[in-house]
Amino acid sequence: MPAGQRLTAAGDRVEGLGIGADDYLPKPCDFSELVARIRALARRPGTSLPPVLVRGDITLDPSHRIVTRAGRRLPLNPKEFAVLELLLAAQGAVVSAEEILERVWDEAADPFSQAVRTTMSRLRAKLGDPPVIETAPKAGYRIGD
Repeated sequence: MPAGQRLTAAGDRVEGLGIGADDYLPKPCDFSELVARIRALARRPGTSLPPVLVRGDITLDPSHRIVTRAGRRLPLNPKEFAVLELLLAAQGAVVSAEEILERVWDEAADPFSQAVRTTMSRLRAKLGDPPVIETAPKAGYRIGD
C-alpha cells in the first residue's frame, strides 16, 4: 500500500482475511473482545492430520514426511515428496506436467524448464523396480495400479 494511504476498518479486515487470516481484530481493540476471540479459537476442533496415502506397496505419510516402498524408507527431497504426494492423491488419474509445475513449484517457475522431467526421473530411480510412475504421452504422469 502506498505511504499515506489508509484503508477503512472494513477494508483492513477484508485485506487481512484475503491474505489468509482466519480472523481479524483491528487495533486498537477492546481487551474483553480479544479474550473472547482467543477462547472461541481454543474451542475450535483440532486440525485433523492429512491421510496417509497408499497405492500398491507405496505409503506416503504427509504428517511425518515419510515415504516407504515395500516397507523400505525412501529418502526423498521436498520436491520429489511433493510430486509423489500429488500423484498419489490423484488416485490413478493423469496429472499434467503443467499442473505439477504449478502446484509443486512457485509461480516464478519457468514453464519451459526441465524441472518436472528431471524430478520425475530422480523419483522413478528412488522408487525402483517395478516402475510405478507411468507417462501418458502428451498428457502427463500417473501412478499405475
